Amino acid sequence: MTHAPTHSHAHSHDHHGEAEILDLDAQVLAEHLTALTEWLPVQAQPRRIVDLGCGTGTGTFALLDRFPEAHITAVDTSAAHLQRLREKACARGAEGRVRTVQADLDAADWPDLGTPDLVWASASMHHMADPGRALRQVHDLLAPGGLFAVVELSGFPRFLPADAPEERPGLEERCHEASDRFHAEHVPHRGADWGPKLTEAGFTVEAERAITVNTADTDPSRSEAVGAYALGSLRRLRHSVADALAPEDLAALDRLLDTGGPGSLLRRDDLAVRTERTVWAARRTG
Repeated sequence: MTHAPTHSHAHSHDHHGEAEILDLDAQVLAEHLTALTEWLPVQAQPRRIVDLGCGTGTGTFALLDRFPEAHITAVDTSAAHLQRLREKACARGAEGRVRTVQADLDAADWPDLGTPDLVWASASMHHMADPGRALRQVHDLLAPGGLFAVVELSGFPRFLPADAPEERPGLEERCHEASDRFHAEHVPHRGADWGPKLTEAGFTVEAERAITVNTADTDPSRSEAVGAYALGSLRRLRHSVADALAPEDLAALDRLLDTGGPGSLLRRDDLAVRTERTVWAARRTG
């Protein structure tokens, strides 16, 4: 799942920071991603998979682990993300099973992606300028009987308790409210119910599952990764909400993001990743 709070349609100068968050997302939420791939109602082990909007490879490598006979075509707009994905594939000894394709999926003509048995799109469909057209293109791409898995986010993850920080309780929720307003204008399909859209594009929706994530009860050794994930995510959140926040809230947020200060996120021991993701499994039946 490319993470989720982000996607590779970011500006090129920010690809490195985004890549770090995508990698942290994969690390912190690995068990949940494994659960999603194991849940997929495949009729047979897929041999050819396409990962649309693959980012740095979160879904690609989860799918390689789940389907050891498969070869995956990983598609993204970002050359930097694809380079990082190739480096990971080489480190795993899996370079022979992964092909990368740089492409703008808003273009009318997609590159040749073969005839996959499974297409995976995690947190990428909501970035499409015309999602309906993209869904129809996936339908036509798939082998008959093939499966399309769409993973959608409920929004940015939450990290802080509701009463934090002490001087501005509820700060994170107010940031999310401002972010939701921003994304409603700029990324209107984020959080969409893809079921009806998939049906309209000719798919048969076979299953839908919501995953609730709360890392508060997981291995405490992950706290460093959770802290880094929270820091990167809230830094990105700040870009979209700074103009909408009260000055006191912005100052409190900046204290959290100041890694050298006493109020730094990285000094807290009460951080957890809380988020929801929904996956739809849709079949090409004709």
